[in-house]
Amino acid sequence: MKTDETTPLEVGPTEDGSELRIRWKDGGVSDYPPRYLRLCCPCAGCVEEMTGRPLLNPATVPMDVHPRSVEYVGEYAIRFDWSDGHHTGIYPFDYLRDISLST
Repeated sequence: MKTDETTPLEVGPTEDGSELRIRWKDGGVSDYPPRYLRLCCPCAGCVEEMTGRPLLNPATVPMDVHPRSVEYVGEYAIRFDWSDGHHTGIYPFDYLRDISLST
């Protein structure tokens, strides 16, 4: 369910372009380093569907991984096309708020 806490007002890069920034309707701001987001990918290729056990080996994700593009998925999520070739993860806004390193 969409709430002010999980409704983005703005999605884009930080001023220096090094991270993704989401400004939330409730006034919160979340900044995400690219590699952190890639390691948090919730897709079935990265997380075992039945147990939630991580399948992605962090050692296989380059330190300089970055999104080549970011697309909205409806009004509830975003999807990244990553520089390491991964592109199947859909990141719902409530999930992004849950994994936020800042508020």
